[in-house]
Amino acid sequence: MKRHKIPETAVEELGEKLKTQERFVILDVRESVEIDKVSLEDERVCFAPMSRLAYSGIEALPEPVRSKSAEIVVLCHHGVRSTEVTGWLLAQGWQKVSSLRGGIDAYALLVDPSLGRYY
Repeated sequence: MKRHKIPETAVEELGEKLKTQERFVILDVRESVEIDKVSLEDERVCFAPMSRLAYSGIEALPEPVRSKSAEIVVLCHHGVRSTEVTGWLLAQGWQKVSSLRGGIDAYALLVDPSLGRYY
Protein backbone atom coordinates (compact mmCIF):
# COMPACT_ATOMS: atom_id res chain seq x y z
CA MET A 1 0.00 0.00 0.00
CA LYS A 2 1.43 3.35 -1.04
CA ARG A 3 1.59 5.95 1.72
CA HIS A 4 0.85 9.53 0.81
CA LYS A 5 2.64 12.45 2.40
CA ILE A 6 0.41 14.16 4.95
CA PRO A 7 0.11 17.92 4.32
CA GLU A 8 1.59 20.04 7.09
CA THR A 9 1.32 23.64 8.24
CA ALA A 10 4.37 25.23 9.86
CA VAL A 11 3.77 26.80 13.28
CA GLU A 12 5.04 30.14 11.97
CA GLU A 13 2.47 29.99 9.16
CA LEU A 14 -0.33 29.31 11.65
CA GLY A 15 0.88 32.23 13.77
CA GLU A 16 0.56 34.53 10.75
CA LYS A 17 -2.88 33.13 9.79
CA LEU A 18 -4.15 33.76 13.32
CA LYS A 19 -3.37 37.47 12.90
CA THR A 20 -5.80 37.67 9.97
CA GLN A 21 -9.56 37.38 9.62
CA GLU A 22 -9.08 34.42 7.28
CA ARG A 23 -11.73 31.74 7.57
CA PHE A 24 -10.31 28.38 8.60
CA VAL A 25 -10.72 25.94 11.47
CA ILE A 26 -8.17 24.71 13.97
CA LEU A 27 -9.16 21.23 15.10
CA ASP A 28 -7.52 20.45 18.44
CA VAL A 29 -7.52 16.67 18.94
CA ARG A 30 -5.86 16.63 22.36
CA GLU A 31 -7.60 15.33 25.46
CA SER A 32 -9.29 17.78 27.86
CA VAL A 33 -6.57 17.39 30.51
CA GLU A 34 -4.05 18.65 27.92
CA ILE A 35 -6.28 21.49 26.75
CA ASP A 36 -6.62 22.62 30.39
CA LYS A 37 -2.82 23.02 30.52
CA VAL A 38 -2.26 24.92 27.27
CA SER A 39 -4.63 26.04 24.55
CA LEU A 40 -4.94 28.54 21.74
CA GLU A 41 -7.51 31.22 22.46
CA ASP A 42 -9.20 31.92 19.14
CA GLU A 43 -12.78 31.59 17.92
CA ARG A 44 -11.58 29.37 15.07
CA VAL A 45 -10.48 26.62 17.48
CA CYS A 46 -12.72 23.54 17.83
CA PHE A 47 -12.09 20.56 20.07
CA ALA A 48 -12.56 16.88 19.27
CA PRO A 49 -10.31 14.61 21.32
CA MET A 50 -8.78 11.82 19.28
CA SER A 51 -10.23 9.28 21.71
CA ARG A 52 -13.75 10.53 20.90
CA LEU A 53 -13.00 10.50 17.15
CA ALA A 54 -11.77 6.91 17.46
CA TYR A 55 -14.97 5.93 19.24
CA SER A 56 -17.59 7.92 17.31
CA GLY A 57 -15.91 8.71 14.00
CA ILE A 58 -17.28 11.56 11.91
CA GLU A 59 -20.17 12.02 14.35
CA ALA A 60 -17.64 13.38 16.89
CA LEU A 61 -16.54 16.21 14.60
CA PRO A 62 -17.63 19.70 15.63
CA GLU A 63 -19.99 21.48 13.23
CA PRO A 64 -17.39 23.83 11.65
CA VAL A 65 -15.29 20.81 10.65
CA ARG A 66 -18.13 18.80 9.10
CA SER A 67 -17.97 20.60 5.76
CA LYS A 68 -15.58 18.68 3.54
CA SER A 69 -14.64 21.97 1.88
CA ALA A 70 -13.54 23.60 5.16
CA GLU A 71 -9.89 24.57 5.50
CA ILE A 72 -8.68 22.74 8.62
CA VAL A 73 -5.42 22.75 10.56
CA VAL A 74 -5.31 19.80 12.97
CA LEU A 75 -3.22 20.18 16.11
CA CYS A 76 -2.14 18.04 19.03
CA HIS A 77 0.77 18.14 21.48
CA HIS A 78 3.71 17.21 19.21
CA GLY A 79 2.14 16.49 15.82
CA VAL A 80 1.75 12.69 15.95
CA ARG A 81 -1.99 12.47 16.62
CA SER A 82 -2.71 15.41 14.33
CA THR A 83 -0.89 13.62 11.49
CA GLU A 84 -3.04 10.54 12.06
CA VAL A 85 -6.29 12.53 12.19
CA THR A 86 -5.29 14.54 9.10
CA GLY A 87 -4.69 11.30 7.18
CA TRP A 88 -8.03 9.95 8.37
CA LEU A 89 -9.90 13.10 7.32
CA LEU A 90 -8.22 13.03 3.90
CA ALA A 91 -9.25 9.38 3.50
CA GLN A 92 -12.85 10.38 4.37
CA GLY A 93 -12.93 12.98 1.59
CA TRP A 94 -11.79 16.23 3.20
CA GLN A 95 -9.50 18.13 0.84
CA LYS A 96 -8.07 21.18 2.61
CA VAL A 97 -6.70 19.67 5.81
CA SER A 98 -3.20 19.75 7.22
CA SER A 99 -1.39 18.78 10.41
CA LEU A 100 0.36 21.41 12.53
CA ARG A 101 4.04 20.39 12.32
CA GLY A 102 5.38 19.97 15.87
CA GLY A 103 1.99 20.61 17.48
CA ILE A 104 1.17 23.16 20.13
CA ASP A 105 4.51 22.45 21.80
CA ALA A 106 6.42 23.78 18.77
CA TYR A 107 3.94 26.67 18.49
CA ALA A 108 4.64 27.68 22.10
CA LEU A 109 8.39 27.26 21.61
CA LEU A 110 8.72 29.10 18.28
CA VAL A 111 5.73 31.46 17.99
CA ASP A 112 4.10 32.25 21.34
CA PRO A 113 6.16 31.40 24.44
CA SER A 114 3.47 33.00 26.65
CA LEU A 115 1.36 29.85 26.13
CA GLY A 116 3.73 27.75 28.19
CA ARG A 117 4.53 24.11 27.62
CA TYR A 118 3.71 20.79 29.26
CA TYR A 119 5.28 17.35 29.24
